[in-house]
Amino acid sequence: MSALPSSFDADLAALAWQVELGADEAICEEPVDRFAVAQAAEPAAPRPAAAPPPTRSSPPPPRPAVAPAGETAAAAAIAAACPDLPALKAAMAAYEGCTLKRGARTLVFADGDPRARVMLVGEAPGREEDMAGLPFVGRSGQLLDRMLAAIGLARTGDDPARTVYITNVLPWRPPANREPSSDEVAMMRPFLMRHIALKAPQVLVTLGAPATRTVLSTTTGINRMHGIWAGLDGLPVLPMLHPAALLRAPERKREAWADLLTLAARLDGDDRARN
Repeated sequence: MSALPSSFDADLAALAWQVELGADEAICEEPVDRFAVAQAAEPAAPRPAAAPPPTRSSPPPPRPAVAPAGETAAAAAIAAACPDLPALKAAMAAYEGCTLKRGARTLVFADGDPRARVMLVGEAPGREEDMAGLPFVGRSGQLLDRMLAAIGLARTGDDPARTVYITNVLPWRPPANREPSSDEVAMMRPFLMRHIALKAPQVLVTLGAPATRTVLSTTTGINRMHGIWAGLDGLPVLPMLHPAALLRAPERKREAWADLLTLAARLDGDDRARN
């Protein structure tokens, strides 16, 4: 039988016939050790040069002038000396003890109405907050605004009973939005607690696990605490899910709505008690 003339259509038909018969791989008549081929193609890695032996004249690496515990005590003394919110903001802007300040663009102090009876505390600024110098202005902040509006609250307004005041545990953005270290949180906690004391809200809301742990000094997870009232030296504290968690898991918005209704009921009860 004579061979078929070579053409694109004939070659394609022959290939389809071979695939139909099960010949779906191109192989050689002799086996090939692919591992040996790969090793032969790789250049030999250069041996690292031996590190020079230390000399007696080399000074030891510098140690921090103040240990974390001492820095925390210094921060507490600075915070305690602040008589009002503007003084606290100025003291935090001048504070050099926390290394987060070196990598951040701006100090993110607070936003909202200083007269508000509701104060909210988050964890730390993100990229958008670092650029704007205000807390909760990114996607999670926009969601937070919609959540608050659903129960008649806003950042600004004529009636302090219907406005909120917002801050964070940390005033500077951690690099690449990483989770703050325990030392960083401990160092800045005195400023946060002084912030709460000077603001003197009637109700405090902690958003997410880090803020709840910091404010209430607890190790209990946010899944067990959210929506349940706690206390801080007589101040009612309501832990809630962080808006960022709701963006990652929208199915939890029902839980967040229940927490919001808990907050609204408390505020309405306070209104009735005053009237």
